[in-house]
Amino acid sequence: MLTDIEIAQQANMKRITEIAKDLNISDEYLEPYGHYKAKLSEKLFSELKDKNDGKLILVTAINPTPAGEGKTTISVGLAEAMAKAGKKAILALREPSLGPVFGIKGGAAGGGYAQVVPMEDINLHFTGDMHAITAANNLLCAMIDNSLQQGNPLNIDQRRILFKRCLDMNDRALRNIVVGMGGKVNGVPREDGFQITVASEIMAVLCLSADLKDLKARLERILVAYTLDNQPVYAKDVGACGAMVALLKDALKPNLVQTLENTPAIMHGGPFANIAHGCNSVRATKLGLKLADYCITEAGFGSDLGAEKFFDIKCRFAGLKPDCVVLVATIRALKYNGGVAKTDLTEENVDALKKGIVNLKTHVENMHKFGVPVVVAINRFHTDTDAEIQVIKDTCNQLGVEVSLAEIFAKGGEGGIDLVEKVCATIDNNQSNFKPLYDEKLPIKEKLDILAKEIYRADSVVYTAKAEKAITEIEGLGFGNIPVCVAKTQYSLSDDPTKLGKPENFKITVRDARLSAGAGFVVIYTGDIMTMPGLPKTPAATKIDCDNEGNISGLF
Repeated sequence: MLTDIEIAQQANMKRITEIAKDLNISDEYLEPYGHYKAKLSEKLFSELKDKNDGKLILVTAINPTPAGEGKTTISVGLAEAMAKAGKKAILALREPSLGPVFGIKGGAAGGGYAQVVPMEDINLHFTGDMHAITAANNLLCAMIDNSLQQGNPLNIDQRRILFKRCLDMNDRALRNIVVGMGGKVNGVPREDGFQITVASEIMAVLCLSADLKDLKARLERILVAYTLDNQPVYAKDVGACGAMVALLKDALKPNLVQTLENTPAIMHGGPFANIAHGCNSVRATKLGLKLADYCITEAGFGSDLGAEKFFDIKCRFAGLKPDCVVLVATIRALKYNGGVAKTDLTEENVDALKKGIVNLKTHVENMHKFGVPVVVAINRFHTDTDAEIQVIKDTCNQLGVEVSLAEIFAKGGEGGIDLVEKVCATIDNNQSNFKPLYDEKLPIKEKLDILAKEIYRADSVVYTAKAEKAITEIEGLGFGNIPVCVAKTQYSLSDDPTKLGKPENFKITVRDARLSAGAGFVVIYTGDIMTMPGLPKTPAATKIDCDNEGNISGLF
């Protein structure tokens, strides 16, 4: 059996100019990075502005488990299957972060015969977007510290510098550091820390910006510190924003690549969904809607995180109206939610499936609260039995949603034809009445109460003294009337990763809140979520290698 990277390396890729031609993109709008990837120029947005939008399909999932769900695989396979069915479709996905690539995932461009290629490039440096974001972030940090060193003209309180350095790597040793050591010439000593690049506000800003003008305005609004007399200091005050835009101007342009079956894909931006808003860029999605009849995008982790933020943050800001949600699950993952050990998931267990399927039901119900029709996609494995499949069908029938057994991993687009038929029929026969879940003008606590009760199914929300103080401060600055972005475990609907299925009789605990004024939302921290992940006991990096001819192995 071939590994993902072996399948990808055998792909018959078309030159990126051919992929662009299939989308009626002329060479003048294409900025190639080698033969198989390219940036799409600013001029293309103006060229397409009067073209009608296609249909927007969001792919999301149940809460992730060690058994895996295959959300990206389904996204890629759905686009490939659309092409096989004679429909003009395009993918709009996030770029992988190096941290998880070298940590646990080992790659994040789909799997089996539903991958985006060139797989090695996408998973490693790609077109340099992550590095540009890292550089812009750290330039701002360097200029804050330089301002302290040069007499502190902004009167910054070094104990209240909010903006952290970043690195696109899992490195727990950098979570809490001290900078400026070694004497006066080396700066002002203070506590600092790193977060992973995909959790940086610069990443969120880039993904939500409409154009260069909007990018600069958002960068200028970033709250970086407070003064000694408790006044806010914004990035604009530091004087770094013009140079940051210069670093980010090319990173703002979406990247064009292709699937194994030469279906066009736009990959751009990569905020995590458990600590950021979890969606690819607004620009990529809007461009995809202009270039094809169907634009397929995904949101990170379960629908309680990525999809909720896609609807309440991205769609709200960008004026997007999704036409259909594809909710991905596996029978193995649902049995895991029902209490089956990971080692026993290949054995038939109808009782455990009936117990764990409550997680799927909750996610379907949650998506309907946004007024968008849902199709369930079961990523099928050969160990799934007829009795187990019947449980899935019966449940989806009770919920009034279509269900498709997708064999995309093994068959590529051919394994998703039934899913295409059901998605298209759902779009044709069900009008989307999309609306965000809450009014962003509500006070922060009221918005959180709605999320906690309607999406997480909590009884209530409790706040630490630190969180109470932070929320009062944010609202005092005049930023209480913007969306909230909850940082929460992806493994449970609750804030406790051990509570599987549909937890009951629990409270959500908010331990802190931070203003991301540039991005346009308030980040709410629950549980033990950290913005700089660590590496596992055996990192995926130990299996990745490169031979003397430059051939990479071990990405999966």
